[in-house]
Amino acid sequence: MVELRPVPVDDPVARELLTEYFALRAQTFPGNAYTTVFPAAEAFTAPDGVFVVLSDDGDLAVGCGGIRHVPDGPHGTRYEVKHLYLRPETRGRGWGRLLLEDLERRARLWDAAELVLDTHHTLEAAGRLYAGAGFEPIEPYNDNPNATRWLGKVLQSHDKERI
Repeated sequence: MVELRPVPVDDPVARELLTEYFALRAQTFPGNAYTTVFPAAEAFTAPDGVFVVLSDDGDLAVGCGGIRHVPDGPHGTRYEVKHLYLRPETRGRGWGRLLLEDLERRARLWDAAELVLDTHHTLEAAGRLYAGAGFEPIEPYNDNPNATRWLGKVLQSHDKERI
């Protein structure tokens, strides 16, 4: 059974996963032009955001992702999904979907009206994950040099369970 737990984004486990993620992106990014920016801890600290680590049934951290509050959009309060990553050997098990669902649940708890994200068109599996979760193309909301696609999902209902 997998476990999803919030950790500070500068926690050593989170930092290790992010370092792997950024290195992998840099290796495969077209033109070797990937810009690495480690996230600021305050952006992923409640209620402005949260960073989550996914651990497998052996308690090994194998994935991560976060949400952070960004300027409100046309639907109201907006959170952005960032740094969704699973170690390559764990992909195909549905854990990316679990991680994304957990982040959406947390955004709803903070009364988010919309989730947004940016991605690159070469990340085909990620694109399928986002489309399957209900994300649709939107106008660019930032100037991320690593992004070629911007997606959004309007959140219709607001769950009131506790994180």
